[in-house]
Amino acid sequence: MFKIKKVALLLTVIASVFIGCGKKDEKSSVSNSVDVGIAMPTKSSQRWIDDGNNVVKTLTELGYTSNLQYAEDVVENQIAQIENMMTRGVKVLIVASIDGNALTDITKKAADQGVKIISYDRLITNTPHIEYYATFDNFKVGVLEGQYIENALGLKTNPGPFTIELFGGSPDDNNAYFFYDGAMSVLNPYINSGKLIVRSNQMGMDKVATLRWDGSLAQSRMDNLLGTYYTDGKLDAVLSPYDGISLGVVSSLKSMGFGSENKKMPIITGQDAQIAAIKSIIAGEQTQTILKDTSKLAKVAGNMVDSIIKGKEPEINDTTTYNNGVKVVPSYLLEPISVDKHNWKEAIIDSGYYTEEQIKN
Repeated sequence: MFKIKKVALLLTVIASVFIGCGKKDEKSSVSNSVDVGIAMPTKSSQRWIDDGNNVVKTLTELGYTSNLQYAEDVVENQIAQIENMMTRGVKVLIVASIDGNALTDITKKAADQGVKIISYDRLITNTPHIEYYATFDNFKVGVLEGQYIENALGLKTNPGPFTIELFGGSPDDNNAYFFYDGAMSVLNPYINSGKLIVRSNQMGMDKVATLRWDGSLAQSRMDNLLGTYYTDGKLDAVLSPYDGISLGVVSSLKSMGFGSENKKMPIITGQDAQIAAIKSIIAGEQTQTILKDTSKLAKVAGNMVDSIIKGKEPEINDTTTYNNGVKVVPSYLLEPISVDKHNWKEAIIDSGYYTEEQIKN
């Protein structure tokens, strides 16, 4: 009888252990779920690292859990990461796409599971399954770059002619076309009148695009342009839509002797106000950049998430501009700021975007 009781007790203990394990696994599974998935393109740019951190911070302050992933500019990685986030039960996805044309299937899967998608700064195209778009006024970014060249060269009053070469962003990023079109809305009249001359005759995104915004590709193209068309050193301006491209252009120019008394650096635009670009502006190499305060963009995206989860309509300020090929995506557009040697301290340091130590180090 004692043995029977002992065996029964042992079986009870074993059963309780298994039941406990089952409960623990269940809790583990629940704790492994998150409210919001954040898919960022790459860590190769400080800008995207800042974006990711700012979005996580904003969501945490709003009381949501999140999972942040970087795909290192590999589309297949980003798709796999999004699928993994969906498996973890996310309610909303914030996606800064690598290739806006490549996510049609995964966005449909998300919609089938009831997951809402916010397109973050880069528009996801060819799908109806995008709820909102959080970005900057990207056409205005290009306008500001074009206007900077216009003012720096005094195109309204100086007879010229002046020489210019054009660089575009990645052809798989919808924003690249807005940047280019915005800049060319300012520059085209001067090109058409002959006041601005593109010696290479390379114009249009089909000729000037830079795949994946790669600075090394920009540097190589600039090498070819300088060696073929500017052996006399008379290049007055370079339209660049992004700091990574700008810094590649600067490296090429310096290797060809620009930046000396005899061969002055041309006007060089940029975008994203990266630390390296601000340092280059201070050093008199790159001339200008566009500040897009990503902490503010993160708050816009976070507020969109909060509204979606609470069943409310988020704040938007544009319902006409961004047609992704299937629908006009309701958007919130933030204002970009032009930055050069004259206002970088006010725009970058005084605003708290960077500290002075970050720029000096």
